[in-house]
Amino acid sequence: MNLLASLRYLAALSEHRHFGRAAAACHITQPALSNALRALEAEFGVVIVRRGRSFAGLTPEGETVLASAHRMLHEHERLQQQLRSEAGHPRGHLRMAAVPTAMPLLTRFAARLRARHPGIVPTVLSMSSVELEAGLDALALDLALGYTERMDARGKSQVARLQAWPQTVEHYFLLQRRKAPGRGKGKGKGDDGLRLGPPIGWADAAVLPLVLLTPEMHNRAIVDAAFTAAGAQAVQPAIETNSVLTLALAVQAGEVCAILPGAMVDTVRRHADLEALPLVAPEVRTPLGFMAPAAVRPSRALEAALALLQDETWRAEAEAHSGTLRADA
Repeated sequence: MNLLASLRYLAALSEHRHFGRAAAACHITQPALSNALRALEAEFGVVIVRRGRSFAGLTPEGETVLASAHRMLHEHERLQQQLRSEAGHPRGHLRMAAVPTAMPLLTRFAARLRARHPGIVPTVLSMSSVELEAGLDALALDLALGYTERMDARGKSQVARLQAWPQTVEHYFLLQRRKAPGRGKGKGKGDDGLRLGPPIGWADAAVLPLVLLTPEMHNRAIVDAAFTAAGAQAVQPAIETNSVLTLALAVQAGEVCAILPGAMVDTVRRHADLEALPLVAPEVRTPLGFMAPAAVRPSRALEAALALLQDETWRAEAEAHSGTLRADA
């Protein structure tokens, strides 16, 4: 039995929650994955996987093995990068994730990192805040972009486990179709792109037909809290989704509005038939930051990423494509 390969299959099964998808991700057949996991169970003398008609989760013993698997795989990747990298030229994989509304910013960061260090292969994932934090705790993620205020809310233990690097602050906009569409798509002045309109109060936005994220998403909690602070109770969305792409597409396709942070609005700035109105009363500002496990040695790829995220050029670019959305960005 190849122990490291079997542990990698276990990690894939935990991530994908499905035998077939895990096998496909590992480029092996489903029977091969199942056999490797049974061999792993025989090696440790415990049942690791709950099996039924489909994957039913891990046993408590399986969770213990999984935690060790993540640590071993992390150290294996770190050692490989140390041996393969040259001075100033890191090589290896880097697993990163972001909360859905911050995906445009993380994608931009991954592209800049890859341009600076072609030997790094970033994996960019979208996760909820809970999944993101669990991935960092388990060492299944190297770096994540999310809501740093959640660290304070979860207490000293969370702060001790993670390091954070503040990046930008989310500002929120109401995205809607323009009453008088512009002259097509293209970033420029006048009517050649998305228009940044006058501010609108949260209370006024609450009476519009809205497409919102589903209640389990942290961004939805931020939006609901803003409506409550504005005196708008029990706002009922016209459409709910767990996809931030759906938020923007629904506005383009129908007669609904969406509430989006600046990073998401920035992705549709070429659409002249849309306008974004800054949301006020109350002023809602949510800090975003990168987070990484605090108690592990970083890989060469992670060291390079940490250097980039603290670079002033990157910080200026991040602010220009999120936050208040400068007109000249």
